[in-house]
Amino acid sequence: MAGLLGYSGLAPKTKNLVVAGGLTAFVFGVYYYTMRAVGGTDELQVAIDTFEQEKSKKGAEPNIPSKA
Repeated sequence: MAGLLGYSGLAPKTKNLVVAGGLTAFVFGVYYYTMRAVGGTDELQVAIDTFEQEKSKKGAEPNIPSKA
């Protein structure tokens, strides 16, 4: 509780800067954590590359006109 008593003695502008700094640090922390968690797996890129390879193989075959 002593930390909060020291906080109440600060000027309002200083309190705002402390809160803004804490929120900014929190947002960047969440962003960093999320990018590390999502960037660790490259499953989507592997699936896209596989799809593109299959698409290019099918593109090499002669085109059969549709009956529509």
